[in-house]
Amino acid sequence: MRFVWAVAAFVLATVMIGAGIAQRTIFQGPRTESTAISVEEETPYLLIDGAVLNQMPGTQTLRAQTEGDIFASYGRTADMEAWLSDTTYTHVTVAGDGEIETEVVEPEIDAIADPATDAPADGSTTDDAPADASTDAATDAAGRSPVGSDLWLDEYQQKDLLIAPLQLPEEMSVLVAADGTAPAPSKVTVTWPLQTSTPWAGPLIVGGGILMAAGVFLYILGIRHARRKRGPRRKGLPLPVTEPIDIAIDGDDKGVISSSPRTRRAVSSGRRAFAFLPVVAVSALLFTGCSADAWPQLGASPTPSPTATVIAPDGQQAPAVTKAQAERILTRIASTVADADAAMDGDLADTRLEGAALAARDTNYKLRSTLGDYPALPAILAKPLEIILPQAYDAWPRSVIAIADDDESKTSSIMVLTQQDQWSDYKLSYVGSLEASTAIPDLAPAYIGAPAVEPDSPFLVLPPDQVAAAYADVISHGEDSASYDLFEPDGDQLRVSIAADRQRRLDEFNQTANSGATTGSLEFSAVAGPQTPFALQTVESGAIVVVNINEVDTAKPTNADAVIKVENNRTVKTLAGADQSATGFETTFSDQVFFYVPNAGSNEKIRLLGYSSNILDAKIL
Repeated sequence: MRFVWAVAAFVLATVMIGAGIAQRTIFQGPRTESTAISVEEETPYLLIDGAVLNQMPGTQTLRAQTEGDIFASYGRTADMEAWLSDTTYTHVTVAGDGEIETEVVEPEIDAIADPATDAPADGSTTDDAPADASTDAATDAAGRSPVGSDLWLDEYQQKDLLIAPLQLPEEMSVLVAADGTAPAPSKVTVTWPLQTSTPWAGPLIVGGGILMAAGVFLYILGIRHARRKRGPRRKGLPLPVTEPIDIAIDGDDKGVISSSPRTRRAVSSGRRAFAFLPVVAVSALLFTGCSADAWPQLGASPTPSPTATVIAPDGQQAPAVTKAQAERILTRIASTVADADAAMDGDLADTRLEGAALAARDTNYKLRSTLGDYPALPAILAKPLEIILPQAYDAWPRSVIAIADDDESKTSSIMVLTQQDQWSDYKLSYVGSLEASTAIPDLAPAYIGAPAVEPDSPFLVLPPDQVAAAYADVISHGEDSASYDLFEPDGDQLRVSIAADRQRRLDEFNQTANSGATTGSLEFSAVAGPQTPFALQTVESGAIVVVNINEVDTAKPTNADAVIKVENNRTVKTLAGADQSATGFETTFSDQVFFYVPNAGSNEKIRLLGYSSNILDAKIL
């Protein structure tokens, strides 16, 4: 009977294991679903809408194939469409019936006319803009390479075959192209993984393994029982009485008869263990091969998502960049500026710098090209980004405030990056150093961003467009300034350094022969610089305000026979192109200053966050 149960267990185990394996193989079905995108008309760019990518749940895999280089990038749909607004492209969307449709989109006339101004939308032209200007502009746009644009959240480049794993929401789209001139790849597919769970495969395989082990055990018991029932059953004459074995047998053979059965039993036990081992090994192997989707998910519940602590106000627009995007942009800027610094190339610096930051670099290059030992300006810090505050704005220009740390020098930089239009790269317009003890106000997270504050906003202690002039008056007049009480003096190292530097230069001027206090004068002043101020709102309804201030030193003779000499001042001598003047010299220093300006109802004062100060120009009066 034991053999019958063993055979039944073997048969049932085989059926269960086979059924479990079949569920994971031949009966499992396809693991992915693909959709091919057919393009009828060749265009340089192919824009795949987020609705196409999200036709099915799960991650998306984009596959594009053509001869040569293939490029793909993704970003917010509105940004992608803005970048393509001046050229012809193919737009892939989902129709109302769920079918994928393609449409060739022609360039917008107003975008071709002038992307930076409000050009007429009716296609009218002026004397300076011929009627075929839109055609020429569209041709130029069609040859524009999409590689390396700061607008993309990420990009991919491969040759002949591009495979890009994605996980994008519906508000994002994918741009596929070759080089902006050649037709975009026509063989494009999107693939999604299918949820092919087999919850009973694991239990069937494991249960079958247990039954197989039980069958082996029953088989061993059956063999053991059969062996015990063996033996002589003859009915012969009774044997004579014999003596005990250990007394009747003498010599070396004593005990041989009694030892043989024990030896056979030991060998039999070893064989049973050896036979049971493969069954356990096979069951364990099958068990480990079952993934989580091969088991029933009993009592499974969705993982709760954390509640956001900061909520964007209703109607607030999207942030200009993500943190990863800002790090990539700033790395590109730092690399380009480093190359420009090494070559003292102002044109190269102009591709990634503007405003006060570019003006300071241009002056530095001029001095270094003449004075070989003149120090270069500090390098642009790129990583790691400690803080990023993007402007929440869908149009252009759009800006970002970023703070980066340098672990080696233990310094921090605060910067403003600005993108003038959708086709331009971000440029660094302001950069300053943060003091070690600087307390940064509470800022919105990068994924929300902050709106820009209007230059004449009345909701701050001081409107942003008045901050530079007010602080310049404090620099010039100190406690006698009408704006002195608006600014926090504690921790303001800029005012301290300006006062000390002015006193040093005045002492040197008064000691100069023929140009002392009796024959000349050195006057100091400060005014708002020419650069436009920039401000982003903070959490407490205050703002980080960035301004440009110019410090002006004027040295001129007070005696008709006297001259002002700067032969010992290599910087002024190089920039002015002369070492003496009968009318005097004017030297200008440019300050890039970052403030925290509290809201109008606050009791706080305007606080200095960071700054940089560099010589800008020197000339003969």
